Amino acid sequence: MAETVSIEVFLERSSSIPVIDVRSPAEFNQAHYPFSINIPLLENEERRLVGTLYKKKSREEAIRTGFEIIAGKTSQLIEEGIRAAKNSQLLIYCWRGGMRSASVAWLFEQNGIKCTLLSGGYKNYRKKIKEYFSSGLNIKILGGMTGSGKTEILLQLKEHGVQVVDLEGIAHHKGSAFGSLGEDVQPTTEFFENLLFEEFIKLDKKKSIWLEDESKNIGRVYIPDELFSLMRKSPVYVINIPKEKRIERLVIDYGKFSDQLLIERIERISKKIGGQNTKVAIEAIRDKNYDIAADLSLLYYDKAYSFGLEKRSGVQKHEVMCETHDSKKNAAKILKLIQESGNNY
Repeated sequence: MAETVSIEVFLERSSSIPVIDVRSPAEFNQAHYPFSINIPLLENEERRLVGTLYKKKSREEAIRTGFEIIAGKTSQLIEEGIRAAKNSQLLIYCWRGGMRSASVAWLFEQNGIKCTLLSGGYKNYRKKIKEYFSSGLNIKILGGMTGSGKTEILLQLKEHGVQVVDLEGIAHHKGSAFGSLGEDVQPTTEFFENLLFEEFIKLDKKKSIWLEDESKNIGRVYIPDELFSLMRKSPVYVINIPKEKRIERLVIDYGKFSDQLLIERIERISKKIGGQNTKVAIEAIRDKNYDIAADLSLLYYDKAYSFGLEKRSGVQKHEVMCETHDSKKNAAKILKLIQESGNNY
C-alpha cells in the first residue's frame, strides 16, 4: 500500500524522486508542482464527463464510469509510470490527495513501483505556499528608476553570496510596457507563485532576501498578496543614477529590437506621455534616435516610480548615489553599505 506523507516530507523527497501529477492536462497546464510530470488518469473531456455524472446522477455512477475509462488505458499508464520512475520510486499527487492519486499508485505498485502520496494533494501544496509567504521573511528591496539596471545589480550581488530572488526572471517580464521584449511566454499567476516558492525555500530565512522593487503585477502575473504586502514595508535601497546614463542603458537594452516593436510599446503608454510626445517618440524611433524616445518614455516611468516611493511612509530608504550604469560597480556600492551596516547576508 502506498505511503501518504506530509507536504514537508513530500518536498524533501522530491529532490531525488520524480513527481507525478495525475490531474487532467488542463489542470496541469494551469499550474503544477514545478518539475512534475503529467501522467493524467483522465483526459480533459473524460474528467468533465465524470464530473457531470457526479453532479447530475450519483457518485457511484461517476466512479463506475471513471473506472471503465481507466480500464482501457492501464497499459499506457503503466508504461508511462515505469519510464518516469527513478530507482522504481515515484511521488504522486492529485487535487486533494484522494481517489485519482490512490488509483494510479495502486496500479503502479502492482507493477513494482514504490509510490508515495501527498497528503491533501496539490491543494495542500498551494496552502503551504500561502502560509510560507505569510511567515516572517527578512526582505530587502533594491529600488531605482527605470534604466538603473536593478536586475543586473541583484545578479551581481548574488555572485557575492547575497540571497536574491529574481522576480522578473521568474515572471519572464521586465515590468514595463517594453518588458516582454526578448522574453519567453509568461507563466500563469498561479504557476508563478509556485516557482517563487521553490526559489524562496532554498534560502535561509534568518538572512536577508533581496528583491527588486516591483508593482503588484509584473506583466500579466501578480506577486502573491502576502509577499507584496511585506515588500511594501521592507527597507528600500534606491539606486540613483543620472538620467542620461539610464537613457544610455535603455538604448543598449532595447535598441536591438525592431522599430515596429518599439513603436507598439510607445503606443501602449501614449496616454501617459501625451499625444504630442508619442508622435515625437515614434518619429525619433524611425530616425534611429532611440535616446529621444527613451527620454520621453521616462517622463511617465520616473514620475510613476517617484510617486510610488513617496507613498511608502515610515519605510527605511537608503539612497545610493551612482555615476554609471555599470552593474558591477553599483553592486559593489550596495555590498559596502551592507557590510558597513553589519547586516548578515
